[in-house]
Amino acid sequence: MELEGRIARKLNVQTGTSARGAWSKQEFIFEYQEGNFPTQVCMNVWGEDKVRELEKYQIGDRVKIAFNLSSREYNGRWYTDVRAWRIEPVAAAPTDYATGAVAGGAGYSQAPAPQQTGYDYVQSAGGYSAPMDVPMPEDDLPF
Repeated sequence: MELEGRIARKLNVQTGTSARGAWSKQEFIFEYQEGNFPTQVCMNVWGEDKVRELEKYQIGDRVKIAFNLSSREYNGRWYTDVRAWRIEPVAAAPTDYATGAVAGGAGYSQAPAPQQTGYDYVQSAGGYSAPMDVPMPEDDLPF
């Protein structure tokens, strides 16, 4: 499986020794766009070479990650592992400098401001509402 997004956070490197020798692992938080909202998932890399590869990337870097999903049961509970096995940089999307929007419409950019029509718009929690100085029709209800 593959996803494009950004590295939101890196957790500390964990090391230990098992019957097969020394091991190292690092978890990180990966954020990607799903619909209108960003989604975060905790992923990990195993092995000294993969931990070093993750060190090349900074928080906020846009990357494409190939990963495997696996789940296992232990004492009646299920544990899911999201293991990244390839991390590649993603070139920044071209920007339309006139509107400030990212080309293609997807990504983490803000929506462009509404077109100016000479009216003052009211900002509400859900976005922009109707112009302020447009006369409202008189109530023609009989009651």
